[in-house]
Amino acid sequence: MKKLSFVIPCYKSEKTISDVIGRIVRVVQEDGRYDYEIICVNDGSTDGTYAVLREIAEKNHKIIAMDLSRNYGQHAALMAGFNSVSGDYVVCIDDDGENPPEKVFELVDKLVDGDYDWVSAKYTSDDRGIIRRLGSQLNFMVSRILIEQPKDFEMNSYMVFRRYVCDEIIKYTNPYPFVGGLLLRVTRRVANVEIEREERISGTSGYNIKKLVSLWLNSLTAFSEKPLRIISVLGIIASLAGIIYAIVIIIRKIVNPSIMIGYTSTMAAIMLMGGIILMALGFVGEYISRLYISANKAPQFVIRERYNGGEKKEI
Repeated sequence: MKKLSFVIPCYKSEKTISDVIGRIVRVVQEDGRYDYEIICVNDGSTDGTYAVLREIAEKNHKIIAMDLSRNYGQHAALMAGFNSVSGDYVVCIDDDGENPPEKVFELVDKLVDGDYDWVSAKYTSDDRGIIRRLGSQLNFMVSRILIEQPKDFEMNSYMVFRRYVCDEIIKYTNPYPFVGGLLLRVTRRVANVEIEREERISGTSGYNIKKLVSLWLNSLTAFSEKPLRIISVLGIIASLAGIIYAIVIIIRKIVNPSIMIGYTSTMAAIMLMGGIILMALGFVGEYISRLYISANKAPQFVIRERYNGGEKKEI
């Protein structure tokens, strides 16, 4: 019997995670075709999430509770879980109940029957807040431009992929992981399954503007040199525009010596060039800082404790 490995990054989900895990267990048992394990990674929650996970893991030896030493972010928590999977297929699902576990075999069957390597949910509706929706759309746009995400494919946190794909992406050990970029480095055999997003069971999203910007920067700089190329092209275009503008000013001055050089046009040119220069410096600085942190071997994540069916292992 083949096995499904569920990986759930958990953050402040003490009121929702029990329901999500219970629904997963019920759905897999009712289907009966697969064995399962559920790896729950507590990403530095400040509430009682890990205590709830330990209690659940105590009752079911197929559930593994992992506690990270601090909050590393959703993608690092996923990577921590990926390093512990033992199944044939890896399923990623959120801890808030928005991803319906009852639809998991629509994803799995699409993966297996269609001979795909990675299948992701594509939501038919989205009633999240405007910040979350804009953040998702920005990520999709950046991914299509910079890491060559297929135009007809939508990446979401509810997904399933084959074990060999997982074995490849965990070879990446640097900080600032971006799971979508890692997956696209391994395979382009991808597909979507349309499902309806459910309402959160309780609470609000852990993503704020700061975290969304951080995720966007990860996707922008972690797996592509295209931002630097785009900046180079912008620099060339701005330089050519400056040369053309200078020639026009000189010709106008020769033709009509009484024309005064415009303050507005001069300031506009300075602001344009200054903006491009600052943006270029910002991107270069982002790349250099990530290289520096990676060279210092900053950990992708640190597991404080791993708990499974009464077995407690402190790392």
